Amino acid sequence: MAKTKTAYFCQSCGYESPKWLGKCPSCNQWNTFVEEVLEKSVASVPDWKPASTSLQRATKPSHVKDIIFTEDHRLITSDNELNRVLGGGIVGGSLVLIGGEPGIGKSTLMLQLALTLPGLKVLYVSGEESDRQIKMRAERLSSVSENAANDCYILTETSTQNIFKQIEALEPDLVIIDSIQTLYSAHIESTPGSVSQVRECTAELLRFAKESSTPVFLIGHITKDGMIAGPKILEHMVDTVLQFEGDRHHVYRILRAIKNRFGSASELGIYEMQGDGLREVSNPSEILLSQRDESLSGITVSAMLEGMRPMLIETQALVSSSAYGTPQRSATGFDTKRMNMLLAVLEKRCGFRLSTHDVFLNIAGGLRVEDPAIDLSVIVSIISSHEDIAVSSKTCFAAEVGLSGEIRAVNRIEQRIAEADKLGFEQIYISKYNSKGLDTSRYRISIITVAKVEEVFSLLFG
Repeated sequence: MAKTKTAYFCQSCGYESPKWLGKCPSCNQWNTFVEEVLEKSVASVPDWKPASTSLQRATKPSHVKDIIFTEDHRLITSDNELNRVLGGGIVGGSLVLIGGEPGIGKSTLMLQLALTLPGLKVLYVSGEESDRQIKMRAERLSSVSENAANDCYILTETSTQNIFKQIEALEPDLVIIDSIQTLYSAHIESTPGSVSQVRECTAELLRFAKESSTPVFLIGHITKDGMIAGPKILEHMVDTVLQFEGDRHHVYRILRAIKNRFGSASELGIYEMQGDGLREVSNPSEILLSQRDESLSGITVSAMLEGMRPMLIETQALVSSSAYGTPQRSATGFDTKRMNMLLAVLEKRCGFRLSTHDVFLNIAGGLRVEDPAIDLSVIVSIISSHEDIAVSSKTCFAAEVGLSGEIRAVNRIEQRIAEADKLGFEQIYISKYNSKGLDTSRYRISIITVAKVEEVFSLLFG
């Protein structure tokens, strides 16, 4: 018998080493190497269709002019938020990876997708739940109809060889795997969820998707750091990586595209978790703005962009005297270093003494904002709380603040103004450098252009 060959893999990034190492030279993580058995075998090709494997394909290179390209029609689902994040629908033969925390709603989202495609055969493969458990969840979803349920098939299996046999017999139009960490291939002698098993199972599903032009959705677990579990090469193998985010104690969920070969990687979709499933939120500005009857200090509204989508978001600030000598700086949903920079601008350029005050900043709705157009809203909310003067709830802001206190222009200002105008705001503060070529007669909202932070404070607080 041949000697068993083993190798060591980093559980964080998938780096392979012939011996155990304390620190991974690729990702610099400690104590992440595990030993796994390697089996050199030609039978690493899945058994789903042995007559059409990649090993038997033509290996002769083709000139780019000789390649015949036919544009595939995307599969448009009934979920408009998912269509937007995927770039306009599901591409045939694509491999999509969806990651998220436990209990966030990944399985619910995928089962809801499987049950709302009545004209297509959908195979939902689960390695974590029994068919009765999936049936119980399907009964709770409001989108279930008898016609749609007839086209959705449930398979509880973890062996890729058995899964490919059922796929060959059923010939589905869409395959959903829940989850990739539970699958195992007989060609690899290691436990399910290990680095080599996850990589091999994903490679087999990728080969199947490309050769049969069948889209495949993979549900993946995430680590405590928020990264998708398994080797980093897993994200490079798939076509699209989606992150399902949100707080389990709140009802809103965000589906964010991290990587997308068929569309924009900066799109997001917003859902509301209800007892009967996930509901699409078509107007996110309504849920991100609190409904209040009286004006409160420290609260402002900013016109931001998430990908191609304009939305209005509420910025909340609290400034109080420091009780322990050392002031605290805390930001939720906003970069703390950028908040410290804006506080330094207020100290240096505007004369506000905030070095002896605690400053707390919160972005409402649980969003993580990286758009620099929210800078003006942040500093106005901080001064509003510091001076205890409320800003009108019908005023919003869209501008970046520079280190010298200048109000800088932001991109796609027309969409930001149109969104504020649509929601009934009365005035919006923008940079005067954004006013060039701007047709103000198209909007009912009053557009106020400013060049310095001091101008904003004199207009708002006198």
